Amino acid sequence: MASKYHGPHNRTRRPISILIVIGLCCFCYLVGVWQKSGSGKGDKLALQVTAQTADCNIFPPTTLDFESHHNYVETVETSATTKRFKSCETKFTDYTPCHEQDRAMKFPRENMVYRERHCPPDDEKLRCLILAPKGYTTPFPWPKSRDYAYYANVPYKHLTVEKAVQNWVQFQGNVFKFPGGGTMFPRGADAYIDELASVIPIGSGMIRTALDTGCGVASWGAYLLKRNILAMSFAPKDNHEAQVQFALERGVPAVIGVLGSIRLPYPSRAFDMSHCSRCLIPWASNEGMYMMEVDRVLRPGGYWILSGPPLNWKTYHKVWNRTKENCRAEQKRIEEYAELLCWEKKYEKGDVAIWRKNINGKSCRRTSANTCQTKDADNVWYKKIEACITPYPDVKNSDEVAGGELKKFPARLFAVPPRISNEMVPGVTVESYQEDNKLWKKHVASYKRAVSLLGTTRYHNIMDMNAGLGGFAAALDSPKLWVMNVVPTIADNTLGVIYERGLIGIYHDWCEGFSTYPRTYDLLHANRLFTLYEDKCDFEDILLEMDRVLRPEGAVILRDGVEVLNKVRKIAAGLRWETKLIDHEDGPLVAEKIFIAIKQYFVEGDEDQNTPTDE
Repeated sequence: MASKYHGPHNRTRRPISILIVIGLCCFCYLVGVWQKSGSGKGDKLALQVTAQTADCNIFPPTTLDFESHHNYVETVETSATTKRFKSCETKFTDYTPCHEQDRAMKFPRENMVYRERHCPPDDEKLRCLILAPKGYTTPFPWPKSRDYAYYANVPYKHLTVEKAVQNWVQFQGNVFKFPGGGTMFPRGADAYIDELASVIPIGSGMIRTALDTGCGVASWGAYLLKRNILAMSFAPKDNHEAQVQFALERGVPAVIGVLGSIRLPYPSRAFDMSHCSRCLIPWASNEGMYMMEVDRVLRPGGYWILSGPPLNWKTYHKVWNRTKENCRAEQKRIEEYAELLCWEKKYEKGDVAIWRKNINGKSCRRTSANTCQTKDADNVWYKKIEACITPYPDVKNSDEVAGGELKKFPARLFAVPPRISNEMVPGVTVESYQEDNKLWKKHVASYKRAVSLLGTTRYHNIMDMNAGLGGFAAALDSPKLWVMNVVPTIADNTLGVIYERGLIGIYHDWCEGFSTYPRTYDLLHANRLFTLYEDKCDFEDILLEMDRVLRPEGAVILRDGVEVLNKVRKIAAGLRWETKLIDHEDGPLVAEKIFIAIKQYFVEGDEDQNTPTDE
């Protein structure tokens, strides 16, 4: 079947060099128009434009500056053998494969085990296309999305009632409004962050990465973004309907997660500060192991913020239905564990307390502390949390920052990360790191010529599925977007480097579902991901998962070998994706190619009359 982007092949033939350039210029322009439509309801302009033929007389001259060596790659017709994926039932519109309630209830509630990841076995995987709810509309662009979301996209009103007095979210007409409130900051996140900034150097560039444990609708992280701070927010999928879904709909980085029995999927020394605002995590329980896990991921010199119970218990213990003795004992245990971890209390006023972690272990006088015996504090995927303290890296003197001192952001983004300068990443040198940065600047420049709105607010929630050293995210860095840098568990462990650059990310195994809701990312990028997983799991399952998390009219950019991408393209034809395969920036003789796709707009109730197209 002929592509909607290039039209039928039975037209009068032109010289192949002319066809290549015209065909690709058409593709670039049409992708741009499709992206600009953004109506989320099958915009008429987008539908008309994608029906144009290869003549492409409609685009303005400014779209013709595409470099001629970006040729599209002809592939063998595959429509006769393409598998067409059916639509899932309506009940699966918000399906989260590894966090489903029915499966969760089979696991113990102790230490929140039932709220952790529990993925379906291969024979129970859902192999169909999850459609958007009826009336789905492309989310508001950032920064308006911080304050507003369409009700049709996340049709859950429960929080507007339960959290009404706390200003989490309000329902107005056909949209939700997020006033910026939270359980512990009903006057707004800005005023709350200003209070924290009286102790923590939030505006200095030294604070760049943050962790929000039990984030609600992530207003804390939402309001940190304008201060150039990236917060990784997480909350469980529980009776607070779709709180993480709300966060991502607003354009705030978040994942479904819980601090339970397994380690957090982040490397050691990752975050400049960690935050708990009435997050209900039992910090004083289990021999302090939850505080010890926060200590593992907290950078030397980083800050831990606690607001809510048991602080200010003299005022609120009756409201909490607790005795003074019980509250006093809980706070005392928290204070004792903080001292054991060598955290110094810097502030306590009303409902808020702030501790700072020592910059190294030289000045830390621990008594009978249980030190973790593992040699790799970053080996955390499905590993049990232990009540032990992760040791500091060695230092030569008491003024040295353990693990290496970081530059202020944005200088941090391209400075050599300490893990590389200290030769802690096998096979990566200072020189290879710098070359990687140059390469990704070149790649991203090429992507922006092919996907014209990349780098604008149209693509705000972005994921790099095989992030490497974070070069893609660094080259793309902008206040208009953020990138979730995923380091596959079977790849080289580079996530610590990514955090040292002032970026955020997570470990994940792409043979399983990602810890997010459907329709939460605008663009997915992956470099050599399918080569990495070629003998590990089915390409079909990875692509179906990509389709699940990608928003309607969202984009996909893959970079891989031509044979692998042809396999991917064949499967993608059954996903209702519009696809193109183009040459490497250095020309057609390079075996590596670039795959670009746009996911079509489909909602519940739509019939499958729009068959997928492939060149």
